[in-house]
Amino acid sequence: MSRRHLDWIDQAGFDLKHAKSSIDLGDYEWACFAAQQAGEKALKALIESHNGKARGHSLMVLMKGMDIDDVELLKTGARLDKHYFPTRYPCFFTAGKPRDYYFQEDAEQAVKDAEMVISYCKANLKV
Repeated sequence: MSRRHLDWIDQAGFDLKHAKSSIDLGDYEWACFAAQQAGEKALKALIESHNGKARGHSLMVLMKGMDIDDVELLKTGARLDKHYFPTRYPCFFTAGKPRDYYFQEDAEQAVKDAEMVISYCKANLKV
C-alpha cells in the first residue's frame, strides 16, 4: 500500500497552521481558503489510506464517496466547501473583492470546521 496518505495528512496540518496564521494577519478570506484546503487534504488522506482514489475538491462529495453519514460532519464539509471559490475570485461577487466579504468570525469558524474534519480523518486513517 502506498504511504502517500501520510503526506496528505501532514500537509493538511500545515494548511491548518497557515489558516490560523492568516487570521492573525487579518487575511480572513485566505484563512477560510486554507481551512478548506486542510479539510480537503485530510479527506484525501483518509480515502487513500483505505486504498481509494480521491478526485475533486468538494468535501461533501469526498465524504459521500466514503459513505460518511455523520450529519454534523457533512454540514461541516458543506460550510468549508463554500470557501473554495469565493475566497479567491472577485468575479464571484457582483462588486468588491473577496477580502470585503470575509470577517474574523468566518475565519474562526472555518478553522474549527477544518479541525473537526482533520480530527475525524486522523481517527479513521488506516495505517
